[in-house]
Amino acid sequence: MTHILAVNPNELVNRAAGQLKEQKLVEPTEWAKFVKTGHHKDRRPDSQDWWYDRSAAILRSIAKLGPVGTQKLRSKYGGKKNRGHKPGKFYPASGSVIRKILQQLEKAELIKQTEIGVHKGRVLTPKGTSLLDKIAMQILKEARQQ
Repeated sequence: MTHILAVNPNELVNRAAGQLKEQKLVEPTEWAKFVKTGHHKDRRPDSQDWWYDRSAAILRSIAKLGPVGTQKLRSKYGGKKNRGHKPGKFYPASGSVIRKILQQLEKAELIKQTEIGVHKGRVLTPKGTSLLDKIAMQILKEARQQ
């Protein structure tokens, strides 16, 4: 867990997205190429692989935040909408995109639903921790060699 937080988050997410795509652990839905990632966005994502990037980012967020649910992730990935001459307003990200990604990560056995005290939500399984830890160790080794 400490290795996951010790490396550059962008590099970790990019490599984890590559692993998720390569191992076919998550797959974009058929509507993913038409949808925006939230009400606050003007357009859909430019990248063809945005589904894998968001999946990897959600996986890292779950590792970092502990038991986390859809609403907390919607707030995390939400943003301020430009409303023209009116003041900007915060809108949460798309719940459907996040929910489908969470379901796919659960099916791949990288995360599981749990209840820790009063907090309930998703946490990493040993398989998910192992995946992120291997990538983080690889990044740390490459950083030491340079």
